[in-house]
Amino acid sequence: MGNGDLVNVKGKGTIGIQTKVGTKYIRDVLLVPALEQNLLSVGQLVEHGYKLHFENNECTIYDKEQRRNLVKKIKMEKNRSFPIVFKYVENVALRMEDVEEAWLWHRRFGHLNFNSLKMLCQRKMVQGLPNTIEEKNEVCDGCALGKHHRQSFPKGVTWRAKKVLELVHTDICGPMSTPSQGNNKYFVLFIDDFTRMTWVFFMKQKSEVFSIFKKFKSFVEKQSGCYIKTLRSDRGMEYNSSQFGNFCEDEGFERQLTVAYTPQQNGVVERKNQTVMEMAKAMLYEKGLPKIFWAEAVNTTVYLLNRCPTKALLNKTPIEAWSGRKPSVRHFKVFGCLCYSQVPKERRSKLDETSEKCIFMGYSSQSKGYRLYNLKTNKLIISRDVIFDEKDAWNWEEGKILKKTILVDELQTKAPVETGNGSTSTSSPQESPRSVPLSPSIESPTSSSSSPSSTPRKMRSLTDVY
Repeated sequence: MGNGDLVNVKGKGTIGIQTKVGTKYIRDVLLVPALEQNLLSVGQLVEHGYKLHFENNECTIYDKEQRRNLVKKIKMEKNRSFPIVFKYVENVALRMEDVEEAWLWHRRFGHLNFNSLKMLCQRKMVQGLPNTIEEKNEVCDGCALGKHHRQSFPKGVTWRAKKVLELVHTDICGPMSTPSQGNNKYFVLFIDDFTRMTWVFFMKQKSEVFSIFKKFKSFVEKQSGCYIKTLRSDRGMEYNSSQFGNFCEDEGFERQLTVAYTPQQNGVVERKNQTVMEMAKAMLYEKGLPKIFWAEAVNTTVYLLNRCPTKALLNKTPIEAWSGRKPSVRHFKVFGCLCYSQVPKERRSKLDETSEKCIFMGYSSQSKGYRLYNLKTNKLIISRDVIFDEKDAWNWEEGKILKKTILVDELQTKAPVETGNGSTSTSSPQESPRSVPLSPSIESPTSSSSSPSSTPRKMRSLTDVY
């Protein structure tokens, strides 16, 4: 207190108040029964984005979303205090729990927009989501830092494939300014036009795309029982080589090349590239991950996008359209969160710790397990028995837990490690990230794309992007 005395805090929570501009919530409210009066911190209001103006013995509080919206006007009393009388909202605890849950699923889905999250819930397109998703009003810092405003391509009538693999879009993204852990600088996407199913492969050089495509073609054709009819790409040298052209002729499928400097003609994969990069950056920024983990973020983004709605499909996600199975999302966790992996009994003595601190890096493509970065060994591992703490992050510079999410404009921390975050709860994956054969099994997204037997992952289809 002001006089140096200490008082006991009995609890901490959130209260809701009714204002002229709707219901507002004040978080981190301390319950102190010893205080005779409720105290409202000006500093915390400012920290949460509210604007306070003191003039003519009055204090006016303005809305954090619309700075001109008046929330409250308070007159100063003789003792120079500003007493505020609020009308509190009942049953706030339940509502705030719903709001926090919406935030959590927004982050678990790689910062998917709330319209798409609501669509997944209302149309029951996946298993494991809550019955309703409460939309949040606050700005998401991860989205603000990682996503950019983009101008839409001119609308028009575009031809759509009527069968699986009738048309496959492909494009390369890169080079990245920072190589991944596997020294990759590029990734290539393949998108089935009919189902919008997406696969991703990582490469050190663009020239690897030809060998990757041959393995990708063999895999998807055997898994689907269909054959690629048309491959659409830009006129990059890696696609326009005589070797690539001869292969297309020998295999009997058509190759479509876009007109130079006209990426709109291959808009499906161009937009997908942009969506993947925006989501990956949002996930990296939210947890303050070093840039070296961009491939892990891209790999997870594609996995999530294949389980998100798209305007190209009616009440289905790409993975369901491809495999015929409704996906489960019960195993979803926040990318980059802190977690604890159980150490098998065979690897520890009776006095050793039973778990090791790790960072969540995505979902295994070859087993029902999570991909984790072990902070002790600096290695990627696969584990089934994991406790997640989705609210905390890892301080890469000091090597300790941060109780608040790190948000940075540029990821400059150079640390050979990945980070993970989750809500405190013991969990094991309910669905193998590749429980159905969707792409060549690629255990490490940072491995060279020349070996697609260890790369393709799902993609995220945003409703407002397609």
